[in-house]
Amino acid sequence: MEMMTFPRYSPDDIISYLRSHVLAGAEARNLAKGDVFGSGSGSAKPEVLHMIYMRILQKVYGIRLEHFYMMPVNVDIIYPQIFEGFLPVCNLYIHMERLLPVCRINDFQIADVLNPKTKRTARFLSGLLNFVNFREFRREVYLDLQLNYKSAMEKHQQLETANREAVVKLEKLNTVPVEHQAEVQQLTDNIRELEQLLRQEYRRKQAALQETISQKKLDAAEGTRKLNDLKVTMASLKEEQEQLKSKIVESPEELKNYKEQMKETVKKLKKSKQEVTEKYEAYRDLVEILPSCQMEVQLYQKKIERQGANVERLASVLSEVRNLEDQIESAQIELKKWKTDEISLKRLVTAKREKLSTAEMKITKKREDAEQHKHSVFEYCNRVQEKRGAVYDKVMAIHKEIQQTRFKIQQLNENAEKEEMKAKEIYLNLKAALEKHHDSLIKTAKSYAASREDKIAELKKWLLRVQSPGSSS
Repeated sequence: MEMMTFPRYSPDDIISYLRSHVLAGAEARNLAKGDVFGSGSGSAKPEVLHMIYMRILQKVYGIRLEHFYMMPVNVDIIYPQIFEGFLPVCNLYIHMERLLPVCRINDFQIADVLNPKTKRTARFLSGLLNFVNFREFRREVYLDLQLNYKSAMEKHQQLETANREAVVKLEKLNTVPVEHQAEVQQLTDNIRELEQLLRQEYRRKQAALQETISQKKLDAAEGTRKLNDLKVTMASLKEEQEQLKSKIVESPEELKNYKEQMKETVKKLKKSKQEVTEKYEAYRDLVEILPSCQMEVQLYQKKIERQGANVERLASVLSEVRNLEDQIESAQIELKKWKTDEISLKRLVTAKREKLSTAEMKITKKREDAEQHKHSVFEYCNRVQEKRGAVYDKVMAIHKEIQQTRFKIQQLNENAEKEEMKAKEIYLNLKAALEKHHDSLIKTAKSYAASREDKIAELKKWLLRVQSPGSSS
C-alpha cells in the first residue's frame, strides 16, 4: 500500500488553488479542468501542464521564463538548433526532478512531461500544492522571526552599550583619583589609630565593668544568703516562742525577764533586718544601674562593629585600588602589546588591501570578460533564436507541405480504393463473362466435335461408297 505523505486533493480543489495562488490574469481565467486532467471526449493538454509547472518553479526557485529556453553554456554541442524544440521540455524536467523529491515524490519521469496521465498528474499537483502551501506558511513564520530577531538584536545592542557605559561609570567610581590618594591614605591611618584606641578603651571598660558586675553579684548573693539565714532564724524563733508560750510560768519576774530578752532579740533582729534592707536597696540600685551600663556597652559594641565594617570596607576599597592598579599596569602592558599588534596589523591590512586591490582588479577584469562572454553568448543565443525562427518557419512550411501531401495521399488512397473497387467489379464481370464464354466455347467445341465425328462418319461412308463402285468397274 502506498504511504500517504501528503493529502490528495480533488481536481476541483487543485484547479481553484491554481487559479487563486499560482496563476494570474488571463492564465487563471482561461484555465479549465479539461486542460489539466482531460475530459471524456479529449485528453489533457501538455502545454498547459508545462505552464503550471513553470509557474510553480518560478514561485519556489525564482527561475525566469527565459532560462527554460537557454542552452547550457558548459555543454559543447555542434548543432544546438537540433535541440531547440526539446530544450524547454528538457530544462523543465531537470528542474522538476530537483523539486519533486523535496515534495516527497520520487517517481517523476520524462513521460510525465511528454505524455501526462490523469492519476499521476493529480498526485504530482497535490504534492506540489501541499509544498507551496507549507512554504508560504513557514515563510510568514520566518519573516516574523526575522523581524523579532532584528528588534531583539537592536535591544541587545542597546543593552550592551548601556552595560559598557555602566562598567565605565563603575570603574570611574571605584578608581581613586591620584590627587586624593594621599588623603585616602591619611584617612585610613587615622581610622586604624582610632580603631586601636577604641578597642583598648572598650577592653578596659569592659574588664572594669565585668569586675564590678561580678563583685555586685557576689555581694547580692551574700545578702540573699544572709536574708535567708535570718528568715530561717526568725522562723525558728517563732517556733521557740510558741513552745515557750506553752511553757511560760505565771511568775511575773520570769515573764518580765523573758519579755526583755525577747525585746532585745527583736531589736537585734530589727537592726539586722534594717541592715539587710539597706544592703538590699543598695544592691537593687546597682542592679538597676546595670542595664544602663549594658546599654552603653552595647552602644560601644555597635560603634566598634561599625568601625570594623568601615575598616573592612576601607580594606576592600584598598584591595580594589590595588587590583585596579594591577589591572592598570597589566592594561598598560597589554596596551603596549596592542600597539605593536596594531602596527603589525596595519602592515597586514596594507598588504591585504594591496592584495584586495589586485584581486578587485582581477575580479573586475574577470567580470568584464564574463560580461563580454555573456554578451557574446547572448548574441549567439539571439542568432540561434533567429536561426531557430527561420528553421521553425521552414519546419512549419514543411509541416504544411507534409499535411498537404498527406491529404493528397489520402485522396489518392480513396481514389485508388474506388478504382480498385471498380476494377474488382470489372474483374468479376469479366470473370463471369469469361466463364460464360468458356462454357459456350466448351459447348461449341463439344457440338463441333460431335458434328465433326458425324461428318467424318459421313465422309467415311461416302468414301466407302465411292470406293465400292470403282472396284466393281
